[in-house]
Amino acid sequence: MDEQAADGTAASAGASNCDVAERWVDGVAIVAVSGVVDMLTSPQLESAIDTALAQKPSAVVIDFTNVEFLASAGMGVLVAAHDKAGSEVAFSVVADGPATSRPLKLVGIAEIVSLYPSLDEALAARDA
Repeated sequence: MDEQAADGTAASAGASNCDVAERWVDGVAIVAVSGVVDMLTSPQLESAIDTALAQKPSAVVIDFTNVEFLASAGMGVLVAAHDKAGSEVAFSVVADGPATSRPLKLVGIAEIVSLYPSLDEALAARDA
């Protein structure tokens, strides 16, 4: 237990793991997420998106390429972030597969947020 806590991973065996990293490409903030986005980890995603939006990007791309599970709490963060971005900041999500794009489509979020199967396609859409 001490080893897990020391390296920053969850201390309990059933806990959720989520890593969030931000990088920039030509004024576009890319928030790359991996692991599980659920009730426990969605605040981490929300914080990263808020930090990116505060820096006034031309667009924000949430990259869920390496997300293994996306719960409703994570989807709620996306909708709220889309609303925060407003019309001045283009907001899109990279999601492909049953763990991410399928739930986003089923719940109707894909009708609100632009959804792309790859980061390259999301970035290309911003240049179009």
